[in-house]
Amino acid sequence: MIRNAALAHGVHSVLEMMGMALGARYYFFLRRKAGSAPPLSSPNYAVLVGCLLGAAIGNKTVFWLDMPQLWAEHGGILGFFRGGQSMVGGLLGGLIGVEIAKTLAGVRQSTGDFFVFPILLGLMIGRVGCFLAGLYDDTYGLPTLLPWGVDFGDGIARHPTQLYEILFAALLWTVLRLLQIRCAVEPGLLFKLMLSAYLLWRLGVDSLKPVPYPHPLGLSGIQWVCLLALAVYAPLTLSQWKRLA
Repeated sequence: MIRNAALAHGVHSVLEMMGMALGARYYFFLRRKAGSAPPLSSPNYAVLVGCLLGAAIGNKTVFWLDMPQLWAEHGGILGFFRGGQSMVGGLLGGLIGVEIAKTLAGVRQSTGDFFVFPILLGLMIGRVGCFLAGLYDDTYGLPTLLPWGVDFGDGIARHPTQLYEILFAALLWTVLRLLQIRCAVEPGLLFKLMLSAYLLWRLGVDSLKPVPYPHPLGLSGIQWVCLLALAVYAPLTLSQWKRLA
C-alpha cells in the first residue's frame, strides 16, 4: 500500500487514465470487429462527444452530491471540476449525454452494447489504482474482523471494497458474455443489464464504506442516486428482458 500522498494520487491517476485509454481502445476494436461505422464518423461522432461530455459532468455532479460538505473548501462553483469523481455519475451522465446527442443527431438505433465490456475493463483497472492509493482515496471500506481485511496505513483492518468491485466486475463480465448472443436480438439490453447490475451493486457495497455526508435514511449521496436511477432504469431493463421469452 502506498503511504505517500503525492505518490498515491499519482499512481491512482496513472491507472485511472490507463483504464480509460485501454477501455477506449477496446471499444474501437469491438466496433471494427462488428463492422460498424467508425465512431468518429457522423452522426456517431456526435454520440461519442455526448457520451464524453455527459460522463465528465455526471461524475463531478454525483461526487458533489455525495460530499457537499467539501463545496466551500473547494471554492464553490469555481471548484466544481477540481473535486473528485464518481463512477456512478460517469455512467449515468454518459448515458444521458448519449441520449441527448442521439436525439439531436437523429440516431435511432441503440449504441450502448459496444460500451459494456470496455467500461468493465476500465473499471477493473481503475479500481487497482484506488486500492493502491489506500486511505488517500475514498473507496476504502469500514473496519472489519474478517481475515481478508486490509490495513491501508492506519493500523485498522478494513473491507477492501476496491477488490470486491474488481471481483464483481469480473463476474459480471463472465455472466454478460454468456448472455451476449441471446441478448443480441434486443439491442441495448446488454448495456441495461450491465448498468442495472452495477447500480444495484453500488447500492449494496457502499453500505460497507464510510458515509462522508449522511443523507436521508443514513444513506450516502451515491446510494440515493443509485436508488433513483434504478427506480427509472430497472423497469425498462425488465421490460426488455421479458421480450426475450
